[in-house]
Amino acid sequence: MAPEDLERASRDELIDLVLAANTRLDEVEGQLRWFKKQLFGAKSERRIDLVPDPSQLHLGEGHAAKAAPERPSRVVRAHTRRQRTPREDGNESGLRFDDSVPVTRIVIPNPELEGIADDELIEIDERVTHQLAQQPASYVVIETVRHVVKRRDTGEITCPPAPPMVLEKSYADVSLLAGMLVDKFRYHLPLYRQHQRMKAAGITVSRASLTNWVHRTAQLLEPIYQAQVASVRGSTVLAMDETPIRAGRKAKGKMRTAYFWPIYGDRDEVIFPYASSRAHLHVEAFLGEFEGTLLTDGYGAYPAYAEQRAKVEHALCWAHTRRGFVKAEDVEPDRVARALDFIGQLYEIESEIREKERVGEAKLQVRGDRSRQVVAELFEWLKEDLAQSVLLPRNPFTVAANYALERRRGLEVFLADPDVPIDTNHLERTLRPIPMGRKSWLFCWTELGAERVGQVQSLITTCVLQGVDPYTYLVDVLQRIATHPSARVAELTPRLWKEHFADEPMRSVLHADSG
Repeated sequence: MAPEDLERASRDELIDLVLAANTRLDEVEGQLRWFKKQLFGAKSERRIDLVPDPSQLHLGEGHAAKAAPERPSRVVRAHTRRQRTPREDGNESGLRFDDSVPVTRIVIPNPELEGIADDELIEIDERVTHQLAQQPASYVVIETVRHVVKRRDTGEITCPPAPPMVLEKSYADVSLLAGMLVDKFRYHLPLYRQHQRMKAAGITVSRASLTNWVHRTAQLLEPIYQAQVASVRGSTVLAMDETPIRAGRKAKGKMRTAYFWPIYGDRDEVIFPYASSRAHLHVEAFLGEFEGTLLTDGYGAYPAYAEQRAKVEHALCWAHTRRGFVKAEDVEPDRVARALDFIGQLYEIESEIREKERVGEAKLQVRGDRSRQVVAELFEWLKEDLAQSVLLPRNPFTVAANYALERRRGLEVFLADPDVPIDTNHLERTLRPIPMGRKSWLFCWTELGAERVGQVQSLITTCVLQGVDPYTYLVDVLQRIATHPSARVAELTPRLWKEHFADEPMRSVLHADSG
């Protein structure tokens, strides 16, 4: 507004102008606080009460800080340390490893005993130490020999058949295929780096061959993934979220933004279905006719899905609710501290439930007796505080409080169902391989490739959740899937494979003797 306009403005117009300027100032200050936290703040959401260090410079301070005053000392109570007991295997180095790790034994000769006959020495003990060593990436070429024989009596020429291959007309052994998938999807080693490692090990193979092998192998695993999708949909409690990925070309030099929609079942299985957008319709496409409790964050696609189905209960995550208050901590520290104290009490109760291994009705009773009262007090306090205080609608605390109040029904679902977690943290921990891998392979060149990534990642991540070694699992199922009845494909999902085949898994020819 020009100066002459200010002179002619009325009192109400000036008040509106000041309020608008204050609102804009609050927005700028909020953005500045966010950038400071990203640069200098702790990434953990855990609250730690720290006493400010007077010697620590703050952002924008250019002068040298004064030396910190000497802190007073105190006497601590002495304690007795237990003496370490020698290991039964004689390993004095403290290195821990199981029987599957190969050990190279090196015996060091004693130069003081040179020239002395063995029968003049008596060995009374031996000192054993261990060091952890590493060899360069090891690749082995399996040379299969089949003798062609002609019988003298009949003149018949015979030769044994070639061993079956997972991929037709391919020289990749199942051990290599499984290893490539594990390296790419569990340890986030892109194929171009695996190609470099092969080249350094003396193996000449094209990068196109590696890509082709991974795609063909993922295609073989697709029926198992679909069986796991059906298993997850059969859960009574599902947790769902979405995470972005770059997939498919949008224009020259630009990739489209697409999404994985991870879904966590109540039997420790997870799937990563792919969609080209974050549209609401994908929730219905992935969940289908699900019946049970759906636990999510506050994104509007999930309540829209639940409202259309009478047999779907929508539960909401307390961790996402808590994050809204954490963002307002610099603006309203006292109010935020009280809100976080309420939420902290809920998590303390959940921690006690886990420690005492309460389940079912016992867990429900604890939540009903203690958690329900804390939740009621929190919402009552939020309503009273918003009614009595004079806070702008865009104040971060106002936004966080309204977020919680508007979603009260969903936040209280866990109080009535012991199988519903208090938050979606278990899902967020499980979907970490996607953003971690995204930092390594950056994007998927095609949308079909993104679908394959989600399918393979679903099986490998579920293996980890089930306590199954992904490499052993993949080596087995890739050999078994060609002859396994299609009607029983669900037995090859990691959860059921653990019950049926984990005791005697199929091995590669290279490791057949180790099984």
